[in-house]
Amino acid sequence: MAPQSTSIKEFIRQHANDDVNKLALKASKFPDIDLPYAIQQIAGRKAIAEKVPTWHAVDDLLFPRHISLEQCSSEITAQYKASLTKGETLVDLTGGFGIDCAFMAESFKRVTYVDRNADLCEITKHNFSLLQLQHIMVVNDEAFHFLEKIENVACIFIDPARRNGHGGKTVAISDCEPDVEFLTPPLLAKAKQVIIKLSPMLDLTLALQALPQTTAVHIVSVNNECKELILILENRLVENIPITCINFTKQDIQTFIFSKQEEQACTSDYTSELDDYLYEPNASIMKGGAYKSLAIRFKMKKLHSNSHLYTSTERIENFPGRIFKIKSIFSMNKNELKQSLDGIKQANITVRNFPSSVADLRKRLKLNEGGSTYLFATTLADERKVLVKCVKG
Repeated sequence: MAPQSTSIKEFIRQHANDDVNKLALKASKFPDIDLPYAIQQIAGRKAIAEKVPTWHAVDDLLFPRHISLEQCSSEITAQYKASLTKGETLVDLTGGFGIDCAFMAESFKRVTYVDRNADLCEITKHNFSLLQLQHIMVVNDEAFHFLEKIENVACIFIDPARRNGHGGKTVAISDCEPDVEFLTPPLLAKAKQVIIKLSPMLDLTLALQALPQTTAVHIVSVNNECKELILILENRLVENIPITCINFTKQDIQTFIFSKQEEQACTSDYTSELDDYLYEPNASIMKGGAYKSLAIRFKMKKLHSNSHLYTSTERIENFPGRIFKIKSIFSMNKNELKQSLDGIKQANITVRNFPSSVADLRKRLKLNEGGSTYLFATTLADERKVLVKCVKG
């Protein structure tokens, strides 16, 4: 991709806030402008404003097609991965738009970015220069081919593609490209540490079975949306692999660390009687499956083995999730519903271990979405199906 001309830079600056879909229909008005390219740059800069705000402040960055930006990390998740490792040499075998590589590079003296897409390599080489990351070498090559050529390094980072040839999302390690299960022996032969970023949709238990060299797991959420499953591999076996569940919110950072062995050894108290507060774990904890460990650690009662909601009399301030004050508990009985929901026109509905979907409940209860009322449809320890009406606690 050639450097931008003065005219194209000025056009992008003038139309930075335009609706790109509407702009695309005006090609005849700008005969001297490569409009598809300009739109790609305008859309890219808009996307990066929210995803990587520190990059948005850098003039003249180049942006690839939208699909590449859609799949790349955000600044907050890239910074988190950068906090997990450091050393002399880093190789990023699946560089993409280079966000992870750029932030991780701050902890290494020499870095190699590798990608099989020549256009992406050209874009990232240009951008790394603007970002003052001259210690990153950009290489256009296949991950496996480059892996065969390199000497030993401190760390290899790999983010296998999570889409198949038809555009569908993949959730199994064997369906990712490159196949990291197949690549693990040569990866660990060349690096002291291997960091793998995987889809949050992937089954963690199956991933650990496929990659027994895993020494740590990190499940990363942002504003309660699970974003990344990170596995750290080394040439040693760890019996009780620490699983760090982290959720970055606008108010704080919620962290919970446990192991599968701890979870299996726990015995949780289940209850059919709710106390004053209701607790919903954040998305990372739900993904990790720290259901009983959470109850034991925070001295809470669990509503049911499959409900994954908790209750307590006293408010637990540092609970890693959402906290609600319980107002009432009722069944789907018509009279109870009328009495408990009288005057309520809207509510936020969550289903946990309940035979109806959110859409079905919203239709049956005739409630719009939103408002300050929260309804949890769930099952208690005695198998009763109930609705729990709450407010934020």
